[in-house]
Amino acid sequence: MSVYVVGDIQGCLSALKCVLKKVCFNIDKDILWSVGDIINRGPKSHKTLKYLYERRDNLVMVLGNHDLHLLAISAGVRKPNRKDTLDKILNLSNKNFMIDWLRHRPLIHREYNHTMVHAGIPPIWTINEAITYAREVESVLRGPDSASFLREMYGNYPNSWSEQLKGAKRLRLITNYLTRMRYCTEDGELDLIEKGSLKKPQKILNQKKLDAWFKHKSRKSTKDKIIFGHWASINGRTNSSHVIGLDTGCVWGGKLSLYELESGLTISCDCSSKR
Repeated sequence: MSVYVVGDIQGCLSALKCVLKKVCFNIDKDILWSVGDIINRGPKSHKTLKYLYERRDNLVMVLGNHDLHLLAISAGVRKPNRKDTLDKILNLSNKNFMIDWLRHRPLIHREYNHTMVHAGIPPIWTINEAITYAREVESVLRGPDSASFLREMYGNYPNSWSEQLKGAKRLRLITNYLTRMRYCTEDGELDLIEKGSLKKPQKILNQKKLDAWFKHKSRKSTKDKIIFGHWASINGRTNSSHVIGLDTGCVWGGKLSLYELESGLTISCDCSSKR
């Protein structure tokens, strides 16, 4: 058995099939992990969701921001954006089974000494704390009040963590950390506007250095191996063997990357002609 972790697919089903073929993925024994954002922006979102749903017994997936966006639209609490490619999913006759399956996916997964999350772990949290806070969101998302959570999920504030946060504000910030974060300060203050590649010198936010979440030396998870996606503009480059970035911009004409857990090797498929 081998465990492979795939980056942001975003509806690029042909690229997914290409990279799985490269490693001779065996559906009878191999396991596929996904960092989330399996749909949206790409041309085959409906087929990608169906493909992965049918192979769910061999799939471990965490939710990304685009997956949560689909859940909000499906729940009727959000309208599609102009760039969304979700119409065909919403028109599927059996979509409710797949939407409910998505709704029960976690925000974070830890196994084999690796932690997988869509965007990252804020510097102020240990892995155990991140898992505990993620469970708060997962519990609400899977419960009878999930539509209320999805309605209140959108927004960039609050952007600083406090254990005193409650209700929708608390759940929104937890969700933003795990599914939208790129840049923050060492004490976890988020900047959700900046999306570019790593820059020098770093920006200053409220007189504090703003940097990639994984570059803060004081971060509590420095000794943990973390796999994430979400940040296409850095093309997977983190300059750290303990932080593995797998969003290599497939939907933007880049590559779809697959990371083999056992060997630490990354296999890619050029997506420019395989979307």
